[in-house]
Amino acid sequence: MERPDLTPVVVQDADSGRVLMLAYTDEEARRRTRETGEAWFWSRSRGELWHKGGTSGNTLAVEEIRDDCDGDALLYRVRPAGPTCHTGAESCFAPWLWRVVTQRQAERPEGSYVVSLLDAGPGAAAQKVGEEGVEAALAGAAESDERLVSELADLWFHTYVLLAARGLDPTAVENELRRRHAS
Repeated sequence: MERPDLTPVVVQDADSGRVLMLAYTDEEARRRTRETGEAWFWSRSRGELWHKGGTSGNTLAVEEIRDDCDGDALLYRVRPAGPTCHTGAESCFAPWLWRVVTQRQAERPEGSYVVSLLDAGPGAAAQKVGEEGVEAALAGAAESDERLVSELADLWFHTYVLLAARGLDPTAVENELRRRHAS
């Protein structure tokens, strides 16, 4: 159900500055957000108020609410308690491949290669990362550009599966790289 009084809300991590999600709010959701200190939105698909994390526990503690220069959009600066995206990713704007891996992890479709690796445990995913790393290095040293790209794709994919198997998000790697760059 579309409502004319909805305002888009960009949700941003107060610590990292990373955009976590886009949602919509109405007057009642904004009132509840102010009263509780946790994000409330209007679910356009369900046509009802929605307390983010009310079911999953992955709430958003709202630190600050800003409106834009036109007054037709809001920014919520939040401290998330767990992943923001329903797929299990830290952000709804995660790389598409990470969304696919976390969705497979959550939904567990039969016959999925991702699920078979996850079921085998982090050691199996780590072994694949090792194998693909060697293949990527060999391709980089002496094979065609196409072969290198193919092997790096395998390496990146298996790296994402290993992160998922360990309960980590690619953002942890990004944060480490940012920390190193700042040093």
